[in-house]
Amino acid sequence: MANKLKIFLDADVIFAGAAAPSEQSASHVILRMGELTILDCVTSEQAVTEVERNLQEKLPFKLPEFRLLVSRCLRVISDPQPATLSNYENMADASDMPLLVAAIQEGCSFLITFNIRHYHPDHEEIKALKPGDFIITLRQLLTQMSG
Repeated sequence: MANKLKIFLDADVIFAGAAAPSEQSASHVILRMGELTILDCVTSEQAVTEVERNLQEKLPFKLPEFRLLVSRCLRVISDPQPATLSNYENMADASDMPLLVAAIQEGCSFLITFNIRHYHPDHEEIKALKPGDFIITLRQLLTQMSG
């Protein structure tokens, strides 16, 4: 996976991908690219727990599909140590800080989220994008590689 683009998926993107009525949704497409090993799709234990809790409350019938997506499409990493969070102060809302730190520590180039306003990374190595915007960026990257 060393040469694959490494991206971090926020809980809202995983939820949308698991709950998507259409397999053409950007969130679902990104998860499938992870399953096909085109992308190295990473998330944290915190995100998985959050999605599972939200699905249990809102769409419990989607839990089996969610668990299958996690096992096939995502690499789940440990949450960062609380002591490391202060090194990234003001780069994300407090509740989302562990997700951003996990993404940075894992070396992800992109953090994919619908909640762009929750993240203010002043870190040259990671960019927060919505799923649809990431698909557009990925197309541009692939065009540059082939041209």
